[in-house]
Amino acid sequence: MNIPSNLKYSNDHEWIRLEGNEAYVGITDYAQSQLGDIVFVEVETVDETFVQGDTFGTIEAVKTVSDMMMPIGGTILELNPELDSKPELINSDPYGNGWIIKISVADVAEIDSLMDAEAYAAFTNS
Repeated sequence: MNIPSNLKYSNDHEWIRLEGNEAYVGITDYAQSQLGDIVFVEVETVDETFVQGDTFGTIEAVKTVSDMMMPIGGTILELNPELDSKPELINSDPYGNGWIIKISVADVAEIDSLMDAEAYAAFTNS
């Protein structure tokens, strides 16, 4: 399982990559492998503001539909436009081209409440 060390991770299996006051969010390699083949991503919350832990959209796989949660609070700026026609990017490249949303971060300090790669690896192996 791939767990990049430059990201932070939530208990809900989302990852976040901070870039100044903006961040990219997606689901982890572990999460996509548990879901199976992803067929649809629904995020109708662009321009909305959420607190940490809020549901911002859903991800549909062949066998299930799962909520996606905000790893930290912020306003959704953009949904990855490639996911409309290629949701399977989340399966093939969850940390790169398979990112899901870009957000404007409300409080950068919230990232300290998330797990680093080592803690997330231990969390998924427990």
